[in-house]
Amino acid sequence: MIRGVHHISMNCSEEQLPEAKHFYSDLLGLEIVREWPNGIMVEAGNCWIEIMIGEANRLKGAVRHFAFYVDDTDEICARVSEAGYDVFDKPRDICIASEPPVPARIAFVLGPLGEEVEFFNDRSVNRERFINS
Repeated sequence: MIRGVHHISMNCSEEQLPEAKHFYSDLLGLEIVREWPNGIMVEAGNCWIEIMIGEANRLKGAVRHFAFYVDDTDEICARVSEAGYDVFDKPRDICIASEPPVPARIAFVLGPLGEEVEFFNDRSVNRERFINS
């Protein structure tokens, strides 16, 4: 039985690790739950993000981006932008035409390893299902 996502893994260079640690821990406020000489794991609510020194192969895998569930898309984008990161898709309102519809406020930022990170504020009737899981 699958119970959820345990972690997302990203590789970085030795020089990138301190910046990644700063971005995810200091800037986004995620707790570092494990740390070792070549990497860290940060808690992201319902999963962990593993960042470790290794060969960064941009061709491996098919992940387009990952999204953080946030309370305030505009506030976190302002914080990230002030820290010098590229908010390449500014905060905007959308509605995913699913059944039921999902109104949301989203934005995308380019993270310290070149990863695309989405900030997603779900405004749908089903948002409590995620928050309480």
